[in-house]
Amino acid sequence: MSTRVLLVDDHPVVRAGLRAVLESVGDIAVCAEAQDGRAALDVLAAPESGVDVVVMDLQMGAGMGGLEATRRIVAAGGPPVLILTTYDTQADVVAALEAGATGYLLKDAQPEDIGRAVHDAAAGRPVLSPSVTARLMSRVRAPGVSLSPREIEILRGLATGASNRALATSLFISEATVKTHLVHIYDKLGVDNRTAAVSRAREERII
Repeated sequence: MSTRVLLVDDHPVVRAGLRAVLESVGDIAVCAEAQDGRAALDVLAAPESGVDVVVMDLQMGAGMGGLEATRRIVAAGGPPVLILTTYDTQADVVAALEAGATGYLLKDAQPEDIGRAVHDAAAGRPVLSPSVTARLMSRVRAPGVSLSPREIEILRGLATGASNRALATSLFISEATVKTHLVHIYDKLGVDNRTAAVSRAREERII
């Protein structure tokens, strides 16, 4: 029997293209589509869904994103989730795996690799694209540049030009706490100012 896939992406054209790719590699059938995480959960809630694998994008406009949907699917004992996205930063990869995703693949993968990943995910085997594996290996080999989720949040805020006060307000912490985090971030990245921190984080694909 074909592996039944729920395809989750907010762009109809992308879903159509991915459907064509998946169904061209054999033994895969896209049985349902959803435009965001909430719609995906609704599909899976139906007793007759019969989904074997969820192929999930990460960012989906104003709707529920892939990370939150993955957490909920895994928590509910749902089918394996294969993240298929254009984002390959350490923060995105680690967050997806921590949310319970079985695999993480980039959209520029070859059709046969995507098909193989779907079958592997359906069998419960972990799947990582080569570039994602390299990111994780880099994180392991250079733990000094591995930042905490809060530090990454602050770095992303820095990248938008947010002030310490704005960061404190958005994260519901004090300015003193923001400054403490910045000291740790600078130390880990080997820099001494905000601009250099953002530049280094982008070079390392942390943000």
